[in-house]
Amino acid sequence: MRRNIPGRLAVLAAVGALLAATGPAYAVPVPTGVVGADPADWTPHITDGEVWALAQVGDTVVVGGHFDTVTSADGRTTYRRKNLMAFRLADGAVSDFAPDVDGPVYALATGPAGTVIAGGDFGKINDTAQRTVTRLDLATGDVVPGFAAPVKGEVFTLARSGSRLYLGGRVYVDGRTGSRGLLRLDVATGAVDKTFDVELTAPAGRPVKVQDLTISADGTHMLALGTFTRVGGQPRSQAAMFDLAGPAPALNGWRTDFYGADACSDDFNTYLRAADFDPTGAYVVVVTSGHSSRIGLPCDTAARFETAPATRRPTWINYTGGNSLYAVEVTDAAVYVGGHLQWLDNPYGNKTKGAGAVDRKGIGAIDPATGRALPWNPGRTRGEGLRAFLVSGSGLVVGSDTDQLGHEYHGRIGLFPLAARG
Repeated sequence: MRRNIPGRLAVLAAVGALLAATGPAYAVPVPTGVVGADPADWTPHITDGEVWALAQVGDTVVVGGHFDTVTSADGRTTYRRKNLMAFRLADGAVSDFAPDVDGPVYALATGPAGTVIAGGDFGKINDTAQRTVTRLDLATGDVVPGFAAPVKGEVFTLARSGSRLYLGGRVYVDGRTGSRGLLRLDVATGAVDKTFDVELTAPAGRPVKVQDLTISADGTHMLALGTFTRVGGQPRSQAAMFDLAGPAPALNGWRTDFYGADACSDDFNTYLRAADFDPTGAYVVVVTSGHSSRIGLPCDTAARFETAPATRRPTWINYTGGNSLYAVEVTDAAVYVGGHLQWLDNPYGNKTKGAGAVDRKGIGAIDPATGRALPWNPGRTRGEGLRAFLVSGSGLVVGSDTDQLGHEYHGRIGLFPLAARG
């Protein structure tokens, strides 16, 4: 999906200079402490559809999804925005960025030189053919000249590391049949790296799809979630970690059998929905859907895994009790989770509030060390679910499909600031 790659690249200030040279091409400041529970009043509203992805370019937040109409924070000005819009993080002012995208945008990544990269299920940008993935100038809303990716299908997730763009979904390269699931492109031109093929294999009768990608802040590891059960002939049940430090990405020894292929509802291509590394890269948190819940099942959970190759089982598991999680963002102080949840700390419930469970409507936060719910509890209208987070120096930006956040009207976009502001 987040889904939302720039937030995954939030780094400690001490390593920012290193990343500019060797890892992800930009750095977003890390908030210290848990954000407040009162949303900022100055963010704009999307009044229809749903938000799927967020990215930050300078002081601008880019929002992707499936929508048509945006209003200013005070509701007095209406803007037509077709599946992409942008606003200034400092005060919520809606940007002139208004490309006409003829299909939903599921993924965003910050591009070089004032650009944003968008992926989804579209065929035209501003009436110009541009399938599946595009790079747009934030100042003009036009496709960057020279960017032409020979890719078709649907892009669910994007992750950028320097000059390389990793693209996941149900994706096909022109001239080849069958979804590759995971591709690597040149971030400037969109050219497919023909030397990169991790050979994902899905169960018979299912297409290869990659649902989410996340890259550690130092650029050395990438976790992929998807329908696959083997990678390069090696068993990897829906989750695989790659080393990116060498000249070519390589599957590393990290693996888990926690996510068995048939453990949860087969209504989902994969019930693994999203993942995020902590700012130091020491661990990663995976969130899932799956309909069912009981102790030991991976469905409808958030689970922490250390990144050491010897990892097999989660360090901790937090159960929602049978409601889907679609988004996760990890900071130094909290693991923020969003989706269709009603509770956290609920291993004894299955569509019910079991013993010890705490109410968390649509959004919540987990202690990174203990795996228990933190007191932070702003609440939101659940809808189908929150699908996008973005960590910035200002706080936590969220994108969803509903208009109530923190017991206030916030149309599909909201910001939980680090400090109170009117």
